[in-house]
Formats: sequence, structure tokens, C-alpha cells
Amino acid sequence: MNILTFDIEEWFHVRFENEFLDDSKLLDSFPKRLDLNMKIILDLLDDHNQKATFFCLGWVAREYPHIVKEIDARGHEIGCHSDVHKLLYNFTKEEFEDDLKKALKSIETLINKKIELYRAPAFSIINKNKWVFDILYKYGIRVDCSIFPAKRDFGGINDFYSSKPSIIETTKKNILKEFPINLFRTKIKDIVFSGGGYFRLLPYFIIKIMMSRSDYVMTYFHPRDFDKGQPIMKGLTLSRRFKSYYGIKSSRKKLNKLLKDYDFMCVSDAVNSIKWDEAYVYKL
Repeated sequence: MNILTFDIEEWFHVRFENEFLDDSKLLDSFPKRLDLNMKIILDLLDDHNQKATFFCLGWVAREYPHIVKEIDARGHEIGCHSDVHKLLYNFTKEEFEDDLKKALKSIETLINKKIELYRAPAFSIINKNKWVFDILYKYGIRVDCSIFPAKRDFGGINDFYSSKPSIIETTKKNILKEFPINLFRTKIKDIVFSGGGYFRLLPYFIIKIMMSRSDYVMTYFHPRDFDKGQPIMKGLTLSRRFKSYYGIKSSRKKLNKLLKDYDFMCVSDAVNSIKWDEAYVYKL
């Protein structure tokens, strides 16, 4: 099961995960590159006849409504990626609920469809904010793709003992279907090769080996991952800058090979192909 997903945000959201400023003058000072990058991605998917799930910010729906409409018109699936790309563990419950409501209203009004899929910015659901699942359920989210089942810079959930599709049962007995990020386990380190920095860092032949040995792959790409012309964001630490920019020059060619060599599905098709009564259950 290979699932193809993209998180739709601007290149400069790499800076605002911790400090998103809802300041239109500041945001307008950055060059806009999402139109160019989305055309590249959507045309590439058409070339390979592949369908994907696009997790969109509410902010994107308001700033680039034509992009969200184009994703929908080309037959792809749309989920929610929050409203302004702020890390969820920096929210109170009330702030998160407001962010979710605003994002869902912006996206659903635009495409006239109910959104049932969600992915947190930077997989920022951790042990201290697992209350988000009951709020997601309250607003109609039934499938989540936010769990990073290992420790990472922005959190992760260490005791989520599955890197395959699972069930989350909340303290209020609400049930959500969960598609965590897949891990490739080695003796030294668990590697997430299917998106972000590792996808850009690893040679393609290594990715193919890991793909061939994995029966579940959840990809997670961003438009900026393939944009070799984007500016370098100021204010990033050296390690964050390396993780954010290394390998971008060759990543578009790598994605083209991946789409040529493997068949992918969107999240909803994956939901319908799983025997959920046999899935791992994670109780909050």
C-alpha cells in the first residue's frame, strides 16, 4: 500500500511553524511561489496518471482559492492541514478549535465538500496534546494522518507501537482511523524515507530498496521540496537550514522516478482497502 500525499503551504511556512504571524504586510513581503510549484506537481501527476491527497491550509484556500479548486477539478482528494501552520502543541484547546473551524470553513466553502481528513503541521501531535483527536472528531474529521511514531524535532509519539494504519480510540470513546508515517527500521536508527528531508537526502536507489521492503508507505511532500529557485529563509538554525534545503535540486527528478516506478493511491482509497477490525488500536 503506497499512499501519495502533499502538504500544501507556501515556501516561507518553513519559518513560521513556531511563530506564525498573521501579519499580511509581513507575508506580502515574501515572493509567492505556490502557483508555479503546484503547476509542476499537478502536471507531473497527470503525466503519470496518479491520484493524491492534498492537505491544504485554510490560509491557502483564502490566498490561493484557484489552486484548491484546481486540485479538486483534477480529481484529487483534499484534506485539512490546519489554518495557519502553527504547531499544535503551541495551541490551547480553544485556540486549536478556532484554528480548525476557520480552516474547515475556508476549504469546504470553496469546494462545497465535507472535509474528513486531517494532518497536523509538522506532525505536531504529541503526548501532551492528544486531546486534539476529540476536537477533530467533533468537527467531522474521521481520518487522521498526523502521527509520527517515533521521537523527532517537533515531538512524535514514542508509545504508538505501529507504523501502519491503526485505530485511535479517544477518552470519550470516539474512533478515528489513523495513517501514521511509516518507518524503515535499521539497527542504528528508524528512517522515514518517504518525505521531507530524508527523501531529499537519500539517493534514489536507497529509496527504492526501502520501498521494496515496505508493505505500507505514507509519503508526505511539500511544494517547496521541489522548488530549486526558492529563496533561502533567513533566521533558521544551521541544522534547520540543512534539513530544509539539502537535496532540493535533484528532488523533482527523484519524484518523477518514484511516480514512474510505483503505483500510488489517495488516503480514501486506502481507507476502503483495509480490514479495520484487524488493525492495531491505540487508546488515549
